[in-house]
Amino acid sequence: MQQLKLGLPKGSLQEATFSLFKRAGFNISLRGRSYFPMVDDPELDTVLMRAQEIPRYVDEGVLDAGISGYDWIRENEADVVEVAELVYAKQTAAPVRLVIAVARDGPIKTLADLQGRRIATELVHVTGSFLRQHGVQAIIEFSYGATEVKVPRLVDAIADLTETGSSLAANNLRILATILESTTRLHANRAAWEDHWKREKLQNLAVLLQGALRAEHKVGLKMNLPEDRMGDILAILPSMKHPTVSKLVNSDWVAVEVIIDEHAVRDLIPLLKKAGAQDIIEYPLNKVIP
Repeated sequence: MQQLKLGLPKGSLQEATFSLFKRAGFNISLRGRSYFPMVDDPELDTVLMRAQEIPRYVDEGVLDAGISGYDWIRENEADVVEVAELVYAKQTAAPVRLVIAVARDGPIKTLADLQGRRIATELVHVTGSFLRQHGVQAIIEFSYGATEVKVPRLVDAIADLTETGSSLAANNLRILATILESTTRLHANRAAWEDHWKREKLQNLAVLLQGALRAEHKVGLKMNLPEDRMGDILAILPSMKHPTVSKLVNSDWVAVEVIIDEHAVRDLIPLLKKAGAQDIIEYPLNKVIP
């Protein structure tokens, strides 16, 4: 039996990744401190490792594919095939940003002020490339984390990943520049991508994962209504495309079904009720496949 060797991110993205796979139809379990999760798909051979390292192992062919951030693909200068963008993170669905941050009331006001300064970051190559593009030569040192506490006592600035910016603000830092925006990517080794079975497996996996992401924060809504009120009801209802309308047997009533944003439901249902809709049912979604 063929298997796809897949690297999954350990650490901050682990829980969100396992949850995404579950919604996509894959149950992942982990025993104790094992780094080899069990998946209820015998064609997947998974390993947990730091997201920072996954692109390098994919590039070198140790893994057939992996899930990691675009930032780490860039940092590793990994020559890989991007199979799918998966927009999810540990806190929000927004992309994370790699930013340069400095002391809020410090002397550094522009990128030019970083000339000759010391900057701490986990993403040394990406940061150095960005600064060189702006004509700045700085001392860029690798940091093992907790970079926020290093300014201004140990370094002059940091280049760090942020989702909301709240941690930077809490440490009295301000964002000087954004180096890049990053989302999670399913990426593949180039030789593995040329293998027909592995490519099809990855493409099918991408369809399911992206379908699960599309279903987030959306729900299905069903209702019955008199046919002569359909115009009023359809004027109220938003939908991904067009509502599905079905004639009820031996009746002058119709059934209407739509997929809508979950946050809109609480305002819609009272309006629908007033417009004549009955038997209104809201149901959750696992996947939306266009």
